[in-house]
Amino acid sequence: MSLSPENSNDRRLSLILLFAATLFASASLMFVLQPMFGKILLPLLGGSPSVWNTCMVFYQTLLFLGYLYAHLISTRQNTHRQVLIHGAVILVSLLALPVAMPENAAPPTESNPTFWLLWTLLIAIGLPFFVVSTTAPLIQKWFANAGHHTSHDPYYLYAASNAGSLIALLSYPFLLEPNIGLDLQKADWSIGYGLLCLLIAGCAFALWKSHRLNPIVEEAVGGDNGLSPYTQLHWLALAFVPSSLLLGLTNFISTDIASVPLLWIIPLTLYLLTFIIVFSKWHDAIHPWMVKLQPMILLPFIAYSFINPAIIPYWVNLALHLAAFFIAVMVCHGELAKARPHTRHLTTYYLIMSFAGMLGGMFNTFVAPFVFNGVYEYPIMIVAALLLRPGLKLSIGAEKLDWLKQALFPAVLLVFGIAVYLGIGNLPEYLDTIGVGLLVLAGLLYAFRSRPLTLALSTGVLIFFTMGLHGLLSNTLYQERTFFGVLSVRESVLTDEAGRPERFHEFYHGTTKHGAQRINSDQALTPLTYFSRPGPIGQVFSVFDNIDQNWEIGVVGLGAGTLNCYAKPTQSWTFYELDPLVVDVASNPKYFTYISRCNPKVNMKVGDARLSLEKEPDQKFDLYIIDAFSSDSIPTHLLTQEAIRLYFKKLKPNGILALHITNRHLALKKVLADHAKQLHYDALLQEFVPQQEIPLVAATDWVVMAEKPETLDPLRASGLGRWQKLPITFGLKPWTDDFTNIVTIWK
Repeated sequence: MSLSPENSNDRRLSLILLFAATLFASASLMFVLQPMFGKILLPLLGGSPSVWNTCMVFYQTLLFLGYLYAHLISTRQNTHRQVLIHGAVILVSLLALPVAMPENAAPPTESNPTFWLLWTLLIAIGLPFFVVSTTAPLIQKWFANAGHHTSHDPYYLYAASNAGSLIALLSYPFLLEPNIGLDLQKADWSIGYGLLCLLIAGCAFALWKSHRLNPIVEEAVGGDNGLSPYTQLHWLALAFVPSSLLLGLTNFISTDIASVPLLWIIPLTLYLLTFIIVFSKWHDAIHPWMVKLQPMILLPFIAYSFINPAIIPYWVNLALHLAAFFIAVMVCHGELAKARPHTRHLTTYYLIMSFAGMLGGMFNTFVAPFVFNGVYEYPIMIVAALLLRPGLKLSIGAEKLDWLKQALFPAVLLVFGIAVYLGIGNLPEYLDTIGVGLLVLAGLLYAFRSRPLTLALSTGVLIFFTMGLHGLLSNTLYQERTFFGVLSVRESVLTDEAGRPERFHEFYHGTTKHGAQRINSDQALTPLTYFSRPGPIGQVFSVFDNIDQNWEIGVVGLGAGTLNCYAKPTQSWTFYELDPLVVDVASNPKYFTYISRCNPKVNMKVGDARLSLEKEPDQKFDLYIIDAFSSDSIPTHLLTQEAIRLYFKKLKPNGILALHITNRHLALKKVLADHAKQLHYDALLQEFVPQQEIPLVAATDWVVMAEKPETLDPLRASGLGRWQKLPITFGLKPWTDDFTNIVTIWK
């Protein structure tokens, strides 16, 4: 139903502002709630990027259900009933306020926590988020029927919605998180939700009033008359690929570039920015340029980010991925905006978009981790985005001869790649030649910029061989993907003291090494990497060697099990590990023998360390070691004041807390220095750099803490390493379970 054109003469700016403000507020609340609740949940699941991606699937699913609801009531109910039904839904949702975690929420320790996470989100924020998710399509549909002179094309209001999303998303890490604790954030969000309900009531009143004052022409509620199946499938594909690309790039950044939680919001920010641009008045001028730029950016992107990423800094690699992602999504969303329908199909259009977004998230979260052992859905969607360039319909509808022409170059490329692979015996010797050849082929792809099918297939073949080549050169013995990331074991060769080649195994989480072991050597049981005997933790065991015979030792984070080789027969060791697969890999003598040969009876506890530690008796441990990493990041909930107090509650009066804080991006020593000052603990820091080149001994940073200074006096007096006081901190707000902020400690 809609107002007849002759009655669409309302030119009030206030009406636009009311509906735009409602959409802006709704989107802002949605994109504050997402990082806020993600932060609440992260501590329970080790800080994995999969937590963020699973939350995204939940949000996309509820968004689809909200759009479906908006579609059904706007096409099957008259205006007055729409207002009454939506008012009732809003009243019910108020029962869920204030938003909070369910009591006694604890994830499973032995199984994939995805479904537990989804259920927890549904209970905690399901109703309010559902109402927020209905706002964009329903309010735009109401505006289309409100009798304004721009009601015939309300899509420009979508820009206001996405602007709210973008501002909220960027304000969270830089404005809200640094200044407001989680408890206050939840309270403020609940107040904001109440204000949104008032704005929706204002829109409903404006709609009700316009329909009372103006005659209405009823339209047949046929729903999708005039929409061909091809059109709807095209909308679906144009929305599905960017959604999958968004989560794929997030996982790729965390796994292969840098595992920094702050970086997770950048792809989502760019994703929202594309919606703002393509639904703005500048779209018609910008879109052709995006189509032209896509193959231009694709060439250096493939050349450096896939063929040879090692020759450029990680931030340049990150910039290339983000640029290629942004332009690919701009092209897809640009085509989607060009194909937007008449307002009678508005809710169908948004419904298909949200359904495609949900499918993209489900593919990345529920399908890809079980089908792939790496983040392969990302390159697949890069190829799919190329397929969706303008001209696809002509390519698909071409005659058989044209199909052969389009497939000729990709087929030749595939045969050539297989021939090279089979014909070259020693790949490393020809690596430079192969790299140059791949770069030349990447350059040739530009010739097919107007043929989406040829460009996409050729790019797919090139990326396939490139990733296969990297896999062969890395000598990967084992690779598996879990909820917590991609784990791999690689074999490499070093030259021993006698100049002979010697094999060693490395354990990786994403791109970060979590341990290494020399194989078939008299040094096989020597701790290496961050846990070497010359390093800080080795010095701790050396200094206390005569008094630690009966120590009770707890370790958070297993890795390859390296620390296990410091164990003595009379000591008792307990490892706390979040990921069950890490336990399986570290315990498998095929890959590492630190556990099987040094201390096979070690106690293993799977699950979040803080939750497990709560169950331990007080004053149990003499030494407690924190070595928990998700790729390169320590989960922040293990570094809060409450966490430090818990560790000391479980330590004996003369116990020692040792924390491994090596990090490429964050100065974690500032956080611990503040804790030591606030909680009145004695603390020492060592930023260890090997004085001479020792195979597989890495530079590493460690902090040791104790309740009494005399506990650490033997370490100070030992002369081993450069132990020093922690730096004095100024203006750093203490990290607590309610407040953490990584921006203030960025290196």
